[in-house]
Amino acid sequence: MSQALTFPVPAAGSLDQYIQSVNRMPMLSEQQEADLATRLRDEGDVNAARQLVMSHLRVVVSIARGYLGYGLPHADLIQEGNIGLMKAVKRFDPSRGVRLVSFAIHWIKAEIHEYILKNWRLVKIATTKAQRKLFFNLRGMKTDSTTLQPAEVQSIATQLGVKPEEVVEMETRLTGRDIPLDAGSDDEDERFAPIAYLPDPHAEPSALVEQAELAHLQDTGLRDALASLDDRSRAIVQRRWLAEGDSATLHELAAEYGVSAERIRQIEAKAMQKMRGLLAAVV
Repeated sequence: MSQALTFPVPAAGSLDQYIQSVNRMPMLSEQQEADLATRLRDEGDVNAARQLVMSHLRVVVSIARGYLGYGLPHADLIQEGNIGLMKAVKRFDPSRGVRLVSFAIHWIKAEIHEYILKNWRLVKIATTKAQRKLFFNLRGMKTDSTTLQPAEVQSIATQLGVKPEEVVEMETRLTGRDIPLDAGSDDEDERFAPIAYLPDPHAEPSALVEQAELAHLQDTGLRDALASLDDRSRAIVQRRWLAEGDSATLHELAAEYGVSAERIRQIEAKAMQKMRGLLAAVV
C-alpha cells in the first residue's frame, strides 16, 4: 500500500508552507472514514488509503511539535511520524468502533520515539523500557528549570519505576550542554579550546605517510564501491550521504522516484551494505 501513496512532504525550506497545506486539507466525518477504511480493508483501495493519510497529516504535525525539545529538525520528526501514520492506516480496522486518530497516535509516536533514540546523543542511556519512559517524560515532570531536589528525584523514580540515580543521571544529560572541542574562532584570546591540550599520536612522519596511503586507498575504494551500484542506488547514496550542503530526505527522494520513503530506505540500506563489504576488503 505505502509504495503507491504520494502526499506533501516537509522540505527543509518550506516547512511552514507544508504545515499550512496539511491544515487546509478537509477532515473526514466518522462515516466517510469508515467507508474509506472499509474499501481499503476489503478491496485494497490505494486511493482510499491516500485520503485517510492526507486527512490525518495535521495530527502528525501536532504530535511532532511536542518533540522539538530534543533538538532534532521538525521536518524529520514529521517525516517519521508520517511513516507511523501510514502503518496505522494499513492496520486500521473500522469494525472495531475506534476512530483512526485514536488508533494512529500510538503508531505515530512509536516511529518518532525510535527516530529520536537512534539520532539523539542520549541514546546509549535509554536502553530499557523504564529508561525510555524516563527519557521521554522527565522534561514534562519537572516543575521548573532548576535542579531536582532529592524528594523530587525520589518521587519521579517511584512514578516511573527507575532508580533515583538514573533520574539524576538523565537530568544531568538532558540539561547539560556539549562543550565544543574546537573554539572555531579567529580571535587569538578564544583559541585555547580543549583540542589545544590534546596530544596528537599520529604526528610521527611514518604515521602520516601511512595515513596518506590509507586515505588514498579509501578514496579509490569509495569510487569503486559507488561504481558497483546501479544508477538509482548510486544516486540515492550520493544525495543522502555525499552531497555538498543539505542532504536529500527520504521523502524528497521518494517523491522524485515515485516510491515510498520506506522503499528508499530499503534501497539505501542494501547499497550501504554492499559498499561496506567492498570497502572492508580495500582497507
